[in-house]
Amino acid sequence: MNINSYNIKNYERHPCFNPDAKGKYGRVHLPVAPKCNIKCNFCDRKYDCVNESRPGVTSTILTPEQANIYVGKILEKEPRISVAGIAGPGDPFANPEETMATLRLISKNYPELLLCVSSNGMGIAPYIDELAEIAVSHVTITVCAVDAEIGKEIYSRINDKNIVYRGVQGASLLLERQTEAIKRLKEVGITVKINCIVIPGINDHHVEVVASKMEELGADLFNCMAMFPNVNTPFAHIPQPDKEMMSMVQNMAEKYLPQMRHCTRCRADAVGLLENDRTEEFRGCLSSCSTIKPSLGEQRPYVAVATQEGILINLHLGAAQVFHIWEQYEGSYRFVEKRKAPESGGGITRWHQLAKILGDCRAVLVSGIGQNPLDVLMKSGVEPIEASGFIEDALPFVYEENLDEKDIARLKGRQKKSCIGGGCSGLGVGCG
Repeated sequence: MNINSYNIKNYERHPCFNPDAKGKYGRVHLPVAPKCNIKCNFCDRKYDCVNESRPGVTSTILTPEQANIYVGKILEKEPRISVAGIAGPGDPFANPEETMATLRLISKNYPELLLCVSSNGMGIAPYIDELAEIAVSHVTITVCAVDAEIGKEIYSRINDKNIVYRGVQGASLLLERQTEAIKRLKEVGITVKINCIVIPGINDHHVEVVASKMEELGADLFNCMAMFPNVNTPFAHIPQPDKEMMSMVQNMAEKYLPQMRHCTRCRADAVGLLENDRTEEFRGCLSSCSTIKPSLGEQRPYVAVATQEGILINLHLGAAQVFHIWEQYEGSYRFVEKRKAPESGGGITRWHQLAKILGDCRAVLVSGIGQNPLDVLMKSGVEPIEASGFIEDALPFVYEENLDEKDIARLKGRQKKSCIGGGCSGLGVGCG
């Protein structure tokens, strides 16, 4: 099956999906996702390791705001970069707030770039609709087995909402999530590449079955990756598959899906062309950007609003299932997007989750708020402001540099005790 004749979206500008583009276009990986939700027996994630070139390695971690600045600096020096991707060093959706905030910033500020994410598939499903909305065009899912009996040998544990699963149970859960994710990604029109780590004696005989199943799910491209033996891992004793083995499994898999045969097993902070990697050269730039503390305007350019219809500020914080996000634009204001609120329940954890979701917002406009969420949001740097009336009438007060109590009072006044005692609306939505 010839990859060059296969219909892959934005094929001509993505060097990982098109071997003919690897000398013309490049990629930058943004290391904003340090945590992982599974433990593979071949994986050893290291930071500050400059002598290794493999997935899971980066010299530093960036915040979304720092990643946005870094992309700008990279494009100044290497304009052939066409793809901005997130590939760890953990899993992007074990760090969903950081991942989505980064993708939103890059989508807004560098719309010419293709957006790409690489994940194990465990936690991506809840974010697929939003990925499509912000024009993420390419997603890679790593699938090493479609048989839980084989999967249990590859994964030592699977984490899901603070519960740890092992053995067949863990491998089955991961496969279920991966299957769901691939189907949904194709439903929303995102190009899907499958990475399959080839592990001699463990799954090398199983790769053809994986490729067949991925074809059935609608995947676009298949990448057989040779396992890299890492010291201090359970698979450290297993030798790296040789070229003969890799050619054999690629040929078997090619009966079902086009094969990526030019993979360079990039680091989580890789930058440059695949044929001219500049990761080492730009390491100083990456390190420098990791120390930048953006100004309030750069760090928190948005305002969140609790609203029913998108016109009025008319919802209590606890009642809002989505928040409308606004920004200042060319002397006025414009709606940017909607963001889902955390599910009701969960106590104070819910408000910490909301603080992360609204981490790039300087304020949240609500008709009412309880003491607990108010305290959490204030400590996180998001200013809760009780207000009423039209959204666009309230925004000028928020964006003024010196917001004082008189300004807030003109909106309605921030009443910090509004949900205590008789002031509570009794909505039963976790307002305190």
